[in-house]
Amino acid sequence: MNTPLTPLQLADRGFKYYGKRLALIDGERRYTYDEWSQRIFRLARALQDAGVKAGDRVAVLMPNTGPMLDMFYAVPWIGAVLVPLNTRLVADDYGYILDHSESRLIVIDGDLWPLLEPLKDRLPPLWVSGKSVEGQVDLEPLLSSHSGDPLPLPDIREDDTMTLNYTSGTTARPKGVELTHRNLLINAVDFTYHLQVSLGDVYLHTLPMFHVNGWGGVWAVSGVGGVHVTLPKVEGARIWEAIRQNDVTRMCGAPAVLNMMIHTASSSGVSHPVLVATAGAPPPAAIIERMESLGFKILHVYGLTEVSPFITVSEWVPEERNWPVDQRAIRSSRQGISQLLAGEVRVVRADGTDVRENGEEMGEIVCRGNVVMKGYYKDPQATEKSMRGGWFHTGDLAVVHPDHYIEIRDRDKDVIISGGENISSVEVESVLYRHPAIADAAVISVPHEKWGETVKAIVVPKAGMNPTQEDIIRFCREYLAHFKCPTSVEVVSALPRTASGKVQKYLLREPFWKDQGKRVH
Repeated sequence: MNTPLTPLQLADRGFKYYGKRLALIDGERRYTYDEWSQRIFRLARALQDAGVKAGDRVAVLMPNTGPMLDMFYAVPWIGAVLVPLNTRLVADDYGYILDHSESRLIVIDGDLWPLLEPLKDRLPPLWVSGKSVEGQVDLEPLLSSHSGDPLPLPDIREDDTMTLNYTSGTTARPKGVELTHRNLLINAVDFTYHLQVSLGDVYLHTLPMFHVNGWGGVWAVSGVGGVHVTLPKVEGARIWEAIRQNDVTRMCGAPAVLNMMIHTASSSGVSHPVLVATAGAPPPAAIIERMESLGFKILHVYGLTEVSPFITVSEWVPEERNWPVDQRAIRSSRQGISQLLAGEVRVVRADGTDVRENGEEMGEIVCRGNVVMKGYYKDPQATEKSMRGGWFHTGDLAVVHPDHYIEIRDRDKDVIISGGENISSVEVESVLYRHPAIADAAVISVPHEKWGETVKAIVVPKAGMNPTQEDIIRFCREYLAHFKCPTSVEVVSALPRTASGKVQKYLLREPFWKDQGKRVH
């Protein structure tokens, strides 16, 4: 009597019960669930006719468009594996991922062809959406030649790989994370529950769909008959325009996206409630405070690609919503408690025992449950290392407060040890974000002759502001112990970030450590 768990069940429900309702707003185009499902089934049949079989990998390189959203349904509907490609990589990265994943077919947006053109002599067959590319197959004529009649759900096992998502943001080659149908259904249900997505909600795809499948929003919204609104380019003014034009009620974004919205000239606030889930990096309390003052409700969630990607949520009980906004912001900046179906989440010492729930003792976040990946594709050694002792090891260091809420203090590689004292870069960054002249900030370690290493702040000023090093250090000393404060400050125009919004600190550190024998002292 059991049927395999898959997020395609959510799609099947949406197509079956909400056929005449609006499903997708893609620029000037609008599709009902009936119309959208026909596109998806045409695409699925086109893939089959091209020889794509169950288990084959199909890569996709597109921004947040309707055709990109189609891929998350059509490819797994025939039992194949979707490989979403980050749109911010270079040709060498794409070549590695396409070879490593053994992708049988690539579907791209024509505007992104220059990213793959250097590899044209070694690419598998390629289909193009939008702008035509000479010598390649145009997607739309291909779809029109196939039937849009419904297809049955695929004959799969729930532990079959559904998407192969490549990690980013490290100096090493990206790892292919195998996420299963079961992983992704469980995560999509958590997405629906914690973001309170229901019939009538309008979801704006500010989050790149290639980033861990849009955190599950690509499927969750369809299961309850919600409306998808695509946004090919993430810019502050475009986000505000999309929210107002489409009466958006739900969206997701890294703290960097929220910061972009705050500093956009049109950021006068919203006239209706908009719930925003934020993750990808610990959100500074100052950003949460400002977004809530603009009328948004902030839901802080936490996870990694390897856990589909959600495991915790900074959940609120109704009476806490009446707290002053600055108090709410500090509470919301914590990573919180385990999500409804995520499984077990703990913070442990090196010996595997739980840290004390005192908000002070740091340990590593580990977890196990139905959202943990199948493994790293073709990398059993890395899989075994990350899942040692029967728990997935995140590499994130955190404390646990007396109310059981987890709060990340740093990545294990980003902790600064100065004169024997452990300093959390996240803690220092949170203070920097409160400076009235700072729009963005990152904290790194730099070599120091006496202390081994010390704290350096790299900041992006607000428009028209010109903060000095002395002023910033003085400001930090009002809120932090002096040994935690920056000893130097660099002002830059922008920080390097991954697609998920994480600052690429290794790029910031490299100029200071390149002549050193090792990266810590």
